[in-house]
Amino acid sequence: MKIQLKALTLSVLTLCVASLAQAQTLNVGGKNFTEQLILASMTSQYLEDKGYDVDERSGMGTSVLRQAQESGQIDLYWEYTGTSLISYNKVEEKLSPQATYERVKQLDAEKGLTWLDPSDANNTYALAMREHHAESLGISSISDLAQVINEGNALTLASNATFYSRDDGLRPMQETYDFEFGRRNVSRMDQGLTLTALDNEEVDVAMTTATNGRIPALDLTVLEDDKEFFPDYALTPVVRTETLEANPELAEQMNRLSALLNDATMAALNARVDVERESVDDVAESFLEENDLL
Repeated sequence: MKIQLKALTLSVLTLCVASLAQAQTLNVGGKNFTEQLILASMTSQYLEDKGYDVDERSGMGTSVLRQAQESGQIDLYWEYTGTSLISYNKVEEKLSPQATYERVKQLDAEKGLTWLDPSDANNTYALAMREHHAESLGISSISDLAQVINEGNALTLASNATFYSRDDGLRPMQETYDFEFGRRNVSRMDQGLTLTALDNEEVDVAMTTATNGRIPALDLTVLEDDKEFFPDYALTPVVRTETLEANPELAEQMNRLSALLNDATMAALNARVDVERESVDDVAESFLEENDLL
């Protein structure tokens, strides 16, 4: 009888510890642009439905968000492999998409972060032009753009502050393609405004990202990165290892969500917010419902 009581007590204690672990609040983060806002809302709603207590903290700057995760203020958010490789880990070596993922997984594990399964969404940087303008200048690639500028044509660029300064951004891209817009020809603005400025003919070229839903809506041409300058930016859930150890089922749950995302899906979700003006939370909720995750 005593042995049975001991076993029962141990089972109850184990269940209590597991319940307490899952009862701890999960702080879900997100960056300050549409795609990330959707993902933060989607993750929060999904995990809340799974029984987690979730505190969503979206709309953060890239570096601030990463620092918050490393310091334990954020448990989980979606990061891009190329961002971690270049911006956080300062790796300059050109790597394949799979090698990029494996490298950041290894390097960030040393910092207490676990990369779960990558999605098929690769939100790499891109340069866009108005379709008719690009055609009139004979531009379909970044090399074509470089040639036109080097021939003496002063074209203007809309860039966000991050792309303007980062190690996989404007300056090294220009060095790779051997051209320069010129400081006076670059306008820095919020990322959400770059395509608006392009569409309004305030600039000739705009930095954007591959899954931006406004690209097809505005009849824009994305220039081919023919020298493959931009690294792979596979969208991947990253969780603090300590948090994952307390909630081991989180890996399978987030991997299930990650498996549903690709370029076309993210572009369509982004377009619903940026073009059709649906709310972030509604778009996230309907996606989860359509995929039987709510």
